[in-house]
Amino acid sequence: MGPAVKRVEGTLTAWNDERGFGFISATHGGERTFVHIKAFAPSSARPAVGDVLSFEVELSREGKRRARRVLARGRSRGESPARPGTRRSSGPGTYLAILAFAIGYLLISLVWPLPYWVAGIYLGVSILSFIVYAADKSAARGGRRRVPESTLFFLGFAGGWPGAVVAQQVLRHKTQKASFRSVFWATVVANVAVFVVFATPLFAEFAAWTTRPL
Repeated sequence: MGPAVKRVEGTLTAWNDERGFGFISATHGGERTFVHIKAFAPSSARPAVGDVLSFEVELSREGKRRARRVLARGRSRGESPARPGTRRSSGPGTYLAILAFAIGYLLISLVWPLPYWVAGIYLGVSILSFIVYAADKSAARGGRRRVPESTLFFLGFAGGWPGAVVAQQVLRHKTQKASFRSVFWATVVANVAVFVVFATPLFAEFAAWTTRPL
């Protein structure tokens, strides 16, 4: 039997949840140790800054320290799971946007009947959005190539934003990055604005106004 591998204890002091990696600062001090989401057991809770961890250390091909066989020991005193100030979370309240849009869609369709294919587009692209978000989440956890954010934004603008909102909350994906959230909700506003213009007499009135003789 070989010698027992020494385990080290430390605190997770940096964590990028979108990319699935971070750094551990050992309790006894010294150089920080890189840790990837794959080093945690599949049944482990999602890592967060402040977690106290027990781990083994190995060297990468470049000679850098990285953790393996990581076990959670709890949370360091005084730490909270909050992310850095440049990141913010979104909660289930975002579902209200879907509810408000559904009510607005129903009211508009009662006054100005809409073709069935309009609802079909929203449903179909929303399902596609959920699938793409799930694929991106899987790629992030597996260290594979990610789905470009521009693709996610396009799907949202094209009518898939309800499915994107559901995916973000169910999968807990893309809920922390402030810059992404800002652009995403801008695409939602743009999509709803386009919908209102074309689903109501606004577009017809504008077209008639532009064709009036001077």
